[in-house]
Amino acid sequence: MKTPVNRQTVDLSSYPDLVVIYLGMKLRTFAGIKMLIGLGPQIDKSAANMPEGLLHYENSIIFSFFPLHVGMRWYWRDFESMEAWSRSEPHRQWWQRFMKSSGGTGFWHETYFMRGGMEAIYDDLTSPLGFKAFAPIKQAKGSMFSARSRIGEVGETPAQPSGTGENEIY
Repeated sequence: MKTPVNRQTVDLSSYPDLVVIYLGMKLRTFAGIKMLIGLGPQIDKSAANMPEGLLHYENSIIFSFFPLHVGMRWYWRDFESMEAWSRSEPHRQWWQRFMKSSGGTGFWHETYFMRGGMEAIYDDLTSPLGFKAFAPIKQAKGSMFSARSRIGEVGETPAQPSGTGENEIY
């Protein structure tokens, strides 16, 4: 019997260095609503500006009301593009502010690489989520501090923006 389902797939051979990152913020306290509501439109605007190397984005794909939890998925041409954006404005400002205070939220990201490898970070999240639900938990220090070092990416590490380096956080 033939299927009535229109099955399709994609040819990713033109994207050998593709990086997919899932990101989210989860409410930890009632005060965190201000952080979520304040940051959401800024993130949407940043994605809509299509920074260099961003191929596609989907915001508000992970969502729950209790606890309030929003997330997104972004597709990057390569790790270098994603890393450069994370060190540029406005991301640098967001991260710098978040590292001073999570504002009653928790932040996480999980990154998947076409050439293999995965990495993640969970900031101010105590509940099991993603890899954290089953893998051993380590402090994000030393070789576990940056995404670049967590995946073993070789090459010159760009300077951390002011206020976000390991020696400034710990």
